[in-house]
Amino acid sequence: MKVFNTFAIVLPMFFVMLGNAQKQESMSFYGEEFKMNKEYAMASEVYGKIASNDTIKTQLTGVIKEVCQAKGCWMKVKLDSNDEVFVKFKDYGFFVPTNSADKNVVLNGVAFLEEVSIEEQRHYAKDRGDSPEEIAKINTPKKTLRFEADGVLIQD
Repeated sequence: MKVFNTFAIVLPMFFVMLGNAQKQESMSFYGEEFKMNKEYAMASEVYGKIASNDTIKTQLTGVIKEVCQAKGCWMKVKLDSNDEVFVKFKDYGFFVPTNSADKNVVLNGVAFLEEVSIEEQRHYAKDRGDSPEEIAKINTPKKTLRFEADGVLIQD
């Protein structure tokens, strides 16, 4: 009878603890760990200030929309301005998990604008798994928001 009473007390406590553990979200650093700013820069302010050859050291937040499925060597992040920024990792020094889409992220590094060549756009389209027909439709360079991250913090 004592075993049953103990089990009856411990089992509900286990489920309460399990529920609390699931509510706590963990965060994972990739690349260099960094101290988070108290207030993040608004993407529209950052990218609204820079010309084609400028860079701004900053932190941005957003939601990961797409990750390189080959090895996690780049990602696209939807920013607070609803713009999308293409993120590479400094010196190809780290990668993020390929299953990181739809997770919140803090980026630490350098923001800039870049003209992406046809060749590079086609390379990324191939990484995404686009069809040969879709890849062939890429025929003009385009300006894009870019970010070189030296550190990334993903909310799991």
